[in-house]
Amino acid sequence: MINVILADDVKILRAGLKTVLISDEDINVVAEASDGKEAYEMCVRYKPDVVLMDMRMPDYDGGYGTRKIKDTLPDIKVLVLTTFDDKETVEKAISSGADGYILKEMDNDKIINSIKAVAGGINVFCDNIFRSIKKDVLLQQDAKNFDLSDRDVDILRLICDGFDNKEIASQLFLAEGTVRNSVSKLLEKLNVKDRTQLAVFAIKNNLI
Repeated sequence: MINVILADDVKILRAGLKTVLISDEDINVVAEASDGKEAYEMCVRYKPDVVLMDMRMPDYDGGYGTRKIKDTLPDIKVLVLTTFDDKETVEKAISSGADGYILKEMDNDKIINSIKAVAGGINVFCDNIFRSIKKDVLLQQDAKNFDLSDRDVDILRLICDGFDNKEIASQLFLAEGTVRNSVSKLLEKLNVKDRTQLAVFAIKNNLI
């Protein structure tokens, strides 16, 4: 039996999820929480196998709850179930230690299967989240291949967006002279002649 805690600030949604989950003979919902802090407290009390965690909740969000659970009760799996798939929310969940990330729009059967997979030690990410993670990993690998720092990549992205040195400096909270020097070093490092060629190089080599 897989013991689950539901963490979501919308009570009616928790009720609907509970009905879906307990229809499966392998899943038992042992408690419900309305925010990340309560989810952590319920974990201390009930020691579930999996927490189904929403990310955006008032006061104590899913990132807080996930981090607290994984820091003190690392054997408990946290599966994020949310409506948001933007990069910031995904990165927050993963950096907090989430074992999986799925969306509420998924079919009920897929949510149940994801819980079972995570409980069995398999990290689960829905397709578009996985593609986003894979893209970021490839970008990091490509940047390393060209010996580019994170700042180099940020500058390249802004150059591709048409920003001049002053605008890049404002965006990255740098001195304009620092940006000018960084752009000169990028031109030399990548063996290109101007900003246009920098942008073309970055796009061709998947650096942005």
